[in-house]
Amino acid sequence: MKKCIAFCSALFLLVSVNAQSQGIRLNAYSSYVFDDQVDSYYDQNDYYNGTIKGGYQWGAGLEYMVRPNYGVELMYLRQDTKAPLNYYNNGVKFSNFDLGINYIMLAGNRYFSKPGGMVEGFAGGMLGVDVTSVKNPTNGNSTTKTFFSWGLRGGANIWASEKVGIKLQAQLLSAVQSVGGGFYFGTGGAGAGVSTLSSMYQFGLGGGLVFKLPGK
Repeated sequence: MKKCIAFCSALFLLVSVNAQSQGIRLNAYSSYVFDDQVDSYYDQNDYYNGTIKGGYQWGAGLEYMVRPNYGVELMYLRQDTKAPLNYYNNGVKFSNFDLGINYIMLAGNRYFSKPGGMVEGFAGGMLGVDVTSVKNPTNGNSTTKTFFSWGLRGGANIWASEKVGIKLQAQLLSAVQSVGGGFYFGTGGAGAGVSTLSSMYQFGLGGGLVFKLPGK
């Protein structure tokens, strides 16, 4: 949570400093993320499997237009959800884990539009980190881990005026849990140490609003 507050503070500072610059956009995001099946198996005494439930995801981004058809964006996305999972802890057990998923991403966006048109298509990729907190409500244990993350997206901005547009998009986000770096939904209820590869893939549909900030 402290990392999220620091990011939001930095975002606000960037907006304040660059508000009078040419080619700055502020993006607000609102999407629905679908369920994702996850599992990790090392041996019969070290595994988990289940679902990271879908739900509402919100966020914001500050985008600098390097060229009229290309932008670079610093963005933050947040989802609070549940993860009903079976895991091994002196026998097979079940818990409905609480998850807080935070993506901090740097995105590159390529835009496509006709001169004078109201619709602006876009596509791009994202790289960054996923800071996820997990809590086992059964025993109260919790932990937070940071993973490398990447994403892809595409959609369109529909400009209602010269400065305000409606954003529609589809996106895929993935947090890569490499060897030795995953969550262990097992001993103690929530910890680190799963010894196998297990990546999270989240597909979402939604959009939001886009604002062109005043320039010189």
